[in-house]
Amino acid sequence: MRWHGQAINHDDGALPGLELPGLRTAGLLRTVRSPEFAGVTFHEVLAKSALSKVPAASQMPFRWTVNPYRGCSHACNYCFARITHEYLDLDAGRDFDSQVVVKVNADQVLRAELAKPSWKHEAVALGTNTDPYQRAEGRYQLMPGIISALADSGTPFSILTKGTLLRRDLPLLTQAAEKVDVGLGVSLAFADEELQQAVEPGTPSPRARLDLIRAIRAAGLPCGVMVAPVLPWLTDSLAHLERLLDTLVDAGATGVTVLPLHLRPGARDWYLGWLERDHPHLVEGYGRVYARGAYAHKGYRDWLWERVRPLIDERGLGGAAMHRSRAAGADEDVQHVEGDYPRGAFSGVRADGAGAASVGVDVGSETLF
Repeated sequence: MRWHGQAINHDDGALPGLELPGLRTAGLLRTVRSPEFAGVTFHEVLAKSALSKVPAASQMPFRWTVNPYRGCSHACNYCFARITHEYLDLDAGRDFDSQVVVKVNADQVLRAELAKPSWKHEAVALGTNTDPYQRAEGRYQLMPGIISALADSGTPFSILTKGTLLRRDLPLLTQAAEKVDVGLGVSLAFADEELQQAVEPGTPSPRARLDLIRAIRAAGLPCGVMVAPVLPWLTDSLAHLERLLDTLVDAGATGVTVLPLHLRPGARDWYLGWLERDHPHLVEGYGRVYARGAYAHKGYRDWLWERVRPLIDERGLGGAAMHRSRAAGADEDVQHVEGDYPRGAFSGVRADGAGAASVGVDVGSETLF
């Protein structure tokens, strides 16, 4: 992929007058289109803060996140974050894929926040909302400053991504790992490239992401893999799961987590619309599996776990569990209590598995994809 001509000072045709009320509230500086990013519009904003606090009730293994971008050109039709675009007067469908909000000062604001005496150096997660290494990062180059700010302040952090642009920052991440605990994770749920391109058309191919895993491991860094989301009837066959897990072992993944698709508002309509167009014979089945809302029926979750557990164990990719508990007696309140971050992917879960048992994730409050 060519990145020349994508620096911020490139003559990219700022488009005044495209402001929306929600974007003005977010601190809009200008709206930009570039021939290097056909079909994508960037809304550059000045952020007042970079750190976002995760509610304690979420039971996530981290309390803080950083998201330099809103919206994502990866265009994954299952992405839970789609609904957040509506807060900016944009829609959760096509706008989410093509109208990307860029916090152009995120690295500077973050460094200032981390320098405050009140900062307790708690773990920070990136990639929990939209991907920090989506294509926009090639233009705005915010991640080097973010990584440096975290490492220089003594703050452990983790990055989850589908973006192979992370390879650019491997030297910086290696240096950061000498100062703080660094977790790296790659999301890869497809062995079949044709299906992958249909479901997440803006993402790098499975082969490219496998090469990214190899590069991370060659740099001496851990790399857990999120096999998520598993799509009922499309990627949950034994043959597909075995093929994918074998490629992850070959690439050197330090651990694997397997999680089923869940469909929140915004993503639900967008994904099911695609399913009706491309796989109409599956619509009725999805209606049964997701009849009670965002999360797959408990029977399906149990079936998937029983299928995948021996595959993970056989390949030595353990510490990546899909254990569940019922909260308040409601089937909707799904809690993954162990291994939702695979070994190496989160700064609190080392590649050797230490600390894994303490990880708790309530996916009803936040997701990783």
